[in-house]
Amino acid sequence: MARVLFAPISIAAGLIAGLLGRRLFEGAWGLIDDQEPPDAEHRQIEWPKLIAALAVEGAIFRLVKGLVDHGARYSFQRATGSWPGEDAPEPE
Repeated sequence: MARVLFAPISIAAGLIAGLLGRRLFEGAWGLIDDQEPPDAEHRQIEWPKLIAALAVEGAIFRLVKGLVDHGARYSFQRATGSWPGEDAPEPE
């Protein structure tokens, strides 16, 4: 039941994480280069710069998404007393 109630919160948290991740990436890229970050859609790009931009963007988005998701789950648990997910990773 907790997962069903948590679904709208998860969607909203994902949107917030995306917006926050975008702003953090733009700020971080501004420290790396004074031009806008290259995108895979651009025809004339430098491969090393594209690889760096994608790696930095991916790392920032994954970090922000994980932190926001865990924070939303923690807040949900504090409000409802039920954790919307697994307690721990499955052992191998």
